[in-house]
Amino acid sequence: MTETTDESLRSRLEDAFWTRNANPRSGWSRLLLAPLLVLACYRHDPRLLAVTVLAAVLDPVVFPPPAPATESWMTRAVRAERWWLEAGEGSFDLGWPNVLNVLNLPAFVYGLYAAYERRPVRAVLATGASTALKLWWIETVARRYDDAPTGARTDYCSPYQSS
Repeated sequence: MTETTDESLRSRLEDAFWTRNANPRSGWSRLLLAPLLVLACYRHDPRLLAVTVLAAVLDPVVFPPPAPATESWMTRAVRAERWWLEAGEGSFDLGWPNVLNVLNLPAFVYGLYAAYERRPVRAVLATGASTALKLWWIETVARRYDDAPTGARTDYCSPYQSS
């Protein structure tokens, strides 16, 4: 394959990943994976762990792209996240709102640790904090996406748009 063909394939795969993740069912199911992972650690259950990891891997493949007119909060959030990352804003640094993801990581890791140590209250509180931080980051990025001038953002309205 030539470099151009490789880039074209990569671009098509990335577009397919993002458009399928914009399906609200995909987004909400991914949000449920963190508590399932914590539960697998709490129960020391390798089967539940394997199913959760498999669900995370299959999620972008199982759900179809959303209908072009889909206006759910999760679809808007995924489109905004794509816009944010493609604009080069990143997701882990100490600037606002990326610091929310920086704080999310230790909260999630502590939630896993607390679950493994079978400290349910700590596990639930840490997982709840992690989820709240992630949702706060997503909403903040989505508001910036909404406020951006039309020419400064791509709408990603159609999963079938050509580049």
